Formats: sequence, structure tokens, C-alpha cells
Amino acid sequence: MQTIRWGIAGPGRIAANVAADLVRSEGTELAAVGSRSAERAEAFAAEHGTGETRAHGSYRALLDDDAVDVVYIATPHPQHADLAVAALEAGKAVLVEKTFTATLAGAWRVVDTARRHGVFAMEAMWTRFQPAIVRAREVWEAGEIGEVRSVQADLGTVREVDPSDRLFAPELGGGALLDLTVYPVSFAQMVLGGTPSAVHAVASKETTGVDAENALLLAWDDGRFATAQTSFHSPSPGQARIFGTTGWIDVLPRFHHPTTIVVHRSPDDPGETIELPPRGAGYSHEIDEVNACLRAGRTESAVMPLDDTLAVQGILAEAGDQMGLTFSEAALTL
Repeated sequence: MQTIRWGIAGPGRIAANVAADLVRSEGTELAAVGSRSAERAEAFAAEHGTGETRAHGSYRALLDDDAVDVVYIATPHPQHADLAVAALEAGKAVLVEKTFTATLAGAWRVVDTARRHGVFAMEAMWTRFQPAIVRAREVWEAGEIGEVRSVQADLGTVREVDPSDRLFAPELGGGALLDLTVYPVSFAQMVLGGTPSAVHAVASKETTGVDAENALLLAWDDGRFATAQTSFHSPSPGQARIFGTTGWIDVLPRFHHPTTIVVHRSPDDPGETIELPPRGAGYSHEIDEVNACLRAGRTESAVMPLDDTLAVQGILAEAGDQMGLTFSEAALTL
């Protein structure tokens, strides 16, 4: 089996979780870490790598490392586009943490670059690869709940407002929309497919200018719809429900990395409980997908295709406009 050699750009908290799951994916090696701080890169490599994991004190050095096949990009949202484009132009495959980019234009830039150069790119939407979600998809695609007509999902948490935290900094893509709402939007787009014909969004804002909580209604031309609500101020179960014409599927909390679904095939059906916990923390499944695609010479994932990422980015962009939010891509010095 071909060993896939990974590099990590942005050695933060989520990168640490992903690095811990890399070892759970067969034929995978953490080859290098890149940061604008050599000290951070060295500390991350020492903690999460092997004795052979290289630490680079710049992103440029990471992208120039010939022993790296794919770069996992875990920097703040506005830095994704420039870094992903540079990686793709260097011939490196990319797994870009959600939200893919800060803007729709940035997403198109990355996608166009990947397709022009014929290099693999994928958004790191781990939800789509969770075993419980894979099973749920098999259920609704087999017609076991009839024709799917709508989706609802919530995702709320309580965060203390801290202007120095990335989550509350507009220039770093902070706010609930890009950090939380992307999950129910991507989930609904996965289930209902394509792009909705209408997006309706409302939100409240933090003192720093980012959105604190929001609600979205997505409508499709054929009458199907999805609702989503997310918040930094209100805890919520984090559950999703898929409604069909004969039954429904409950994706039990937290729906974006669940262990359990309950399938109700009719109104009188008490429900079949299906438990399929993820391996490790749950990141290894998307890592497996990237590895499998690279070994097979594919430039896109069929589970998380780039067109789906663009559809989600379009929804977020329209919602952001309606909320009065402004996002921009950072001009990154490599």
C-alpha cells in the first residue's frame, strides 16, 4: 500500500485532533508541520509527530517539502484560499478545514486552481464520513423513509465573548455563521442536493460585529426546504432530522459527529436504533477518503465533491449578506 505523507499547515487545536487520528488511518504518515512560528511548528511536531516529522518555520517551506503529498490546512478561515491555492500550484493535494474559505469568490479560486492543475482538493467536512451518517444516507437513498422533503438541524453552544478569540474576530472570519452554521447547511445540502433557490436568514450580533446566533430557511424550487439554527449563547441538543413522505430519520446529538441514528419507516414505527460510533475522534474517516482518492488518482471526492462545497459557500455568502456581515480573504505571506 502506498504511504500517503501528510503535512499540516496551522498547528492549532483542531490540527492536534486531526494529527492524533492520522495514526488510525492505515498507510499514513505525518511528514511535516508548517507554521509562521518555527517554535510552534517544532513543539507540534515533537508532540504529535515521529522523530522524523519535520518542522518548518514558514508555509512556503512546507509547500516546498518534496516529501509531502497532501497538506491539511487548519489556519483561520480567511487564510485558507491563499494557502490552498499556493499548495495546489506546488502540486500538493489539499484537505481544507471547514469553512472552506471566507468568501464564495475565494472558494471558486481554490476550485478553479485545483481543476486547472488536476490536483486533489476537498473540504474537511468530517460529518459526511461518520459511519452513522454513511448509514443514514444509505437508508434515505434506498427510499426507506419515502421521498425526502425537508431537513432540520440545530447546533448551539455557550461561548464567553472574548475579542481576542478567533471566534469573535471579524478579520479572522469569526462568528457563528462560518464556525457553526456551516454544519447544518452542509448537512441539508448533502441530503437535499444541489443549490436552494432561496435563502432567508436572520441573526443577532456580538459587540465585536460578528454574528452571535442565527436562523436560516433554505427553499428549493420543488417545495423542499431546510431549517437551521445555531448560537454562541444558547446550548442546544445538536440534533438533526430528515423528513420523508413515509417516515423520518433522527440523527442524535451531536449530529455533526454522531454515534447513533433512529430510523422511523412509518408514523407507527417505534424506530430502529442504529449505533455506529466513529473510529478515534472521528477525523480518520475523512483522512481515509483523501488517502483512497490519492491512491486511485482521483482529483475529487464523490462524498464531498467540490460542487457541493461551492453550493454551501454560496448559501453562506447569501446568508451573510442578509445578516449584514462582511468577510474577506487575507493576503497571506508565505
